[in-house]
This record gives sequence, C-alpha cells and structure tokens, in this order.
Amino acid sequence: MKFLFDFLPVVLFFLVYKFYGDVPASYIEWVNQIPYVELVSGDPKHALIFATLVLIVASILQNVLHWLMYRRFEKMHLISMGILVVFGSLTIILKDPNFIKWKVTLFNWIFAIVILGSLFFGEKTLIERMMGQALTVSSQVWRQVTLYWGGFFFIIGVLNLIVAFIYPGENDTNWVNFKLFGILGLTFAFIIGQAFYLSKHSTETAEN
Repeated sequence: MKFLFDFLPVVLFFLVYKFYGDVPASYIEWVNQIPYVELVSGDPKHALIFATLVLIVASILQNVLHWLMYRRFEKMHLISMGILVVFGSLTIILKDPNFIKWKVTLFNWIFAIVILGSLFFGEKTLIERMMGQALTVSSQVWRQVTLYWGGFFFIIGVLNLIVAFIYPGENDTNWVNFKLFGILGLTFAFIIGQAFYLSKHSTETAEN
C-alpha cells in the first residue's frame, strides 16, 4: 500500500500527460491564472508542462496527507518534493522540460550517495537502520544490501538520462512512459529480489 502511495504523484503525472488533449479549454484558462504557467490548450508540447504542475501539487498533498495520517513527515517524500519544486518550477517558468527530466536523476543520485556514504559513517548502514528491526542478518549482509541499493539508485539515474536525452520519443512520450512503468517496474522487481536475498540470509542466520 505504501509502495503505491509513494508512486501516486507519478501516476497522476502520467495520466495528465496522456490526456492533456482532452482537458477542456476552460480548465486550461483557469490554470493559466497561475503566474508563469501560460499553457496552450491541445498543444502536445505543453502536456509535460501541465503534468509537471500537477506533479508538484500532488507531491505537496502527498506530504500533507502523510502528516495527517502519521503525524510525521517522511524524509524521502520531503527531499523529493524539495527537488521537484525547484526543478518543476524552472520547467514551468522557462517552458523547458529538461529540468524536470534532470530532477529524476538528481533525486536517485542523492539517495545513492547517502546510502553508499552510510558504509563509511556510523556503526550501521542506512539500510540496516531502516530494516534491522524487521530482519536479523549479519552486518556483512547488510553492507552487501547497502551496495545493492546504492547501485540501484545510481543505475536508475543513468537510465533516466539515457531515455530522457537520447531516446525521449515524440514529445517525450518514451521518457514519460519510463518515468512511470520503467522505474516502477524496475523498483518492484528489485524489491522482490532483495526480499528473497534477505529472507535467505535471515533463515541461514536463524539456523546458525
């Protein structure tokens, strides 16, 4: 459930982009009351701009809802929202989609640096501090898992740049599809793989 909640803003981004041509012109005129927006109804080049605006709003609402439900903010959501507000605003104001494309890579690389950096600071890695209460495995396994997670975030950042700037597709369609289906699918597969890996080593630890 939390996994889907984390990706909800991206799902809305995808839907708004895909159905921008069906949005009534009156709605676009209303949105254009926001400074610097200046959308053109039905123009596919502006679909990404409108989707970015919706993504920003959805990310803010995501953080508000999370606080209302749990009375706390989640650091990953806050960092994502902070980067998104900056790069998304630049996308909207300058009408340049490259900023929102870079946001995805920057976000993933920041987490890769933080996760891998935890290998050198403190007694426990970040992944162990996050998951250590649920599983019992050796510190060596936690360090290995930390390397996997750091590498995964780094690779996602690289793949995003390849799709965004080398194979973006017409009006960035390939990149928008990758942002939802590609990243979501890879993340889901990676989490399942890590779950099997940790489960295996947790069983071995219990037997020993």
